[in-house]
Amino acid sequence: MTTIDLNSDLGEGYGAWSMGDDTAMLDVVSSANIACGFHAGDPSIMLATARAAATRGVAIGAHVAYRDLAGFGRRPVHVTPDELHADVVHQLGAMAATARVAGTAVTYVKPHGALYNTACADPVQAEAVTRAIAEVDPSLAVLALPGSELLRAAERHGLRAVSESFADRAYEPDGSLVPRSRPGSVLHDPSDVATRVLRMVTEGVTTAVDGSDVAVRADSVCVHGDSPDAVAMARAIRALLTTEGVSVAPFAPAP
Repeated sequence: MTTIDLNSDLGEGYGAWSMGDDTAMLDVVSSANIACGFHAGDPSIMLATARAAATRGVAIGAHVAYRDLAGFGRRPVHVTPDELHADVVHQLGAMAATARVAGTAVTYVKPHGALYNTACADPVQAEAVTRAIAEVDPSLAVLALPGSELLRAAERHGLRAVSESFADRAYEPDGSLVPRSRPGSVLHDPSDVATRVLRMVTEGVTTAVDGSDVAVRADSVCVHGDSPDAVAMARAIRALLTTEGVSVAPFAPAP
């Protein structure tokens, strides 16, 4: 039987503000990328989200980011490699302690937003991120775009490199994501998104913005939790996968 992981960015509230329906998403996905306080999240939200994930057997990943609360971590931040290394170490430590108190453990790392995009393309930033991960806990996996600098750096450091695709993002013909600044970059129709994911999982392809088929290699599929249609899309994806005999399970379950 084919097995795939479904991951989502969760715990992205802050103080009195919340974003997305984390409870509903945790009932559908198999891995939760929990914000570590730099782009979103705070200690209370991190702990509550980790406990909710642990209760459901959902794997926990540290969703590390640039220090950019005001911009939700989607703006490039110019930091030195040493500063970025220290920031990632700090976030990993906070998330690891939080998960331990919640009765579970962090098993992987996925950068967020601008850090994800930059580290996937820039070998210097990729090295800073993966060096921090390897020094904190070499058993952690790294989740990112296939063929990216980030996954290459992860492999150099002896870390498990895990490829992901995106359920709700449009793809360029070269396999890169359409920038969020362009219309149509984020998809919203649950039925269409579910069909796209099924093709990704069973055929290894998706339809690019020019109508061509582009290869996608993924051990995990991301459904963004901050979209208004996130829960409906996640449910539609899981229902279709189940109907077609595809099992949903975390790629890095807690020990």
